[in-house]
Amino acid sequence: MTVVQLHGKSAGRGPVSDRRSVIAALDIGSSKISCLIGETLPAKHKMPGASEQKSLKILGLGHQVSRGVRNGSVVDVDEAERAIRLSVDAAERMAQQTISEVYVNVSGGRPLSTCYTGMIAIEGNGVSPRDVDTVIAKAVAQIAPSRRTVLHLAPIQYQIDDVKGIAAPLGMHGETLAVELGVVSADTGHLRNLALAIERAHLSVTGYVIAPYAAGRSVMAEDETVLGSILIEMGGATTSIGIFHEGALVFADSIPVGGMHVTNDIARGMSTSIAHAERMKTLWGNALATSTDEREMLSVPLLGERGVDTVQKVPLAMLTSIIRPRIDEIFELVAERLNQCSVAHLGGQRVVLSGGASQLAGVAEVASLWLNRQVRLGVPQPLSGMPDAGRNPGFSVAAGLLSYGLKPERQCILPAQAAKSLIQGQQGYVRRVGRWIADSF
Repeated sequence: MTVVQLHGKSAGRGPVSDRRSVIAALDIGSSKISCLIGETLPAKHKMPGASEQKSLKILGLGHQVSRGVRNGSVVDVDEAERAIRLSVDAAERMAQQTISEVYVNVSGGRPLSTCYTGMIAIEGNGVSPRDVDTVIAKAVAQIAPSRRTVLHLAPIQYQIDDVKGIAAPLGMHGETLAVELGVVSADTGHLRNLALAIERAHLSVTGYVIAPYAAGRSVMAEDETVLGSILIEMGGATTSIGIFHEGALVFADSIPVGGMHVTNDIARGMSTSIAHAERMKTLWGNALATSTDEREMLSVPLLGERGVDTVQKVPLAMLTSIIRPRIDEIFELVAERLNQCSVAHLGGQRVVLSGGASQLAGVAEVASLWLNRQVRLGVPQPLSGMPDAGRNPGFSVAAGLLSYGLKPERQCILPAQAAKSLIQGQQGYVRRVGRWIADSF
């Protein structure tokens, strides 16, 4: 898997740490913006002939309430810049390091997964590396320049003659070689708005990583990504879906519903403030009803009321009855997207939940009912130096971005000419739009 980079402009922020040893991740979400700074450490024990396995040590963590971001997209550059600055500053103070580049997640921008097929005739005594490069280039050539930017590329399967499902075709014999290439793209305008807010905070973008892929790098076991699993990242305003197979991301999508919608439903249904609704969801919220819910009472402060009638008593069952329909809606939409997906079967029967909204009690059980699969709650893999505040599913994406920075995927390295043509095609579209704006205004 490779990422087509959109590099931001470099900007100085004083003394900068060694880029080879320090990696920074910026998770721009709709409910919070978090920054993680990590240091790469050499392997303590290296086996002869094996590649060096580096590890990560967390140096700093900073997070702020998200502002200027809605449904994963920047809607107010000034507010987004201010929140990014505060988050990065907190992480830098804790790490005692200054950063200039960050890996950034993409949770909005209407992510789209498309499959492209390339086919060539095989000549010689078997499939050679040149044949593999040629067939991948054939598939990439079908990606027409548009308003979208390619983020991830991964071969779903190879086919030799009538034999499908081949993972490694090198050396095999046949007459024709075909590849099914999975391509994940996002709106170019969305990425450029993210880059604008980040550059105004005097940072540059090292690379963009789609949110479910970043979360999967953090919470999924290696066997889960190889055998096939579905990752559902439940954020504040969006829920992202990723399907992994043979260690690669083969499908990504998102729906514009998340944990903040549950909070807003509680605030409206109980006529209370959003802050207290969030507190109730966190402390007593449950997507599943119990036999004692009718007897247990909650005190709910009424919004805008003063005096003796400022608090009302409601049964816990009322809170559950508000939460459950929204959770049902989220997984009903997820189930619909999976039913429409041609590669959903590659995800097998395993679902991993991540993200802050997945911590709500009963969510995994409801997901299992709707998706008819085994569901577990994913927690970021332990990282040295990670503060207690970051050891929960809400920081899965940020931790996954660091993991990607430590070891980018090399599942599909594009042939040089194909990569050059793809990047030039996308840049050509941006130049045409720029010229149109300049001529029109």
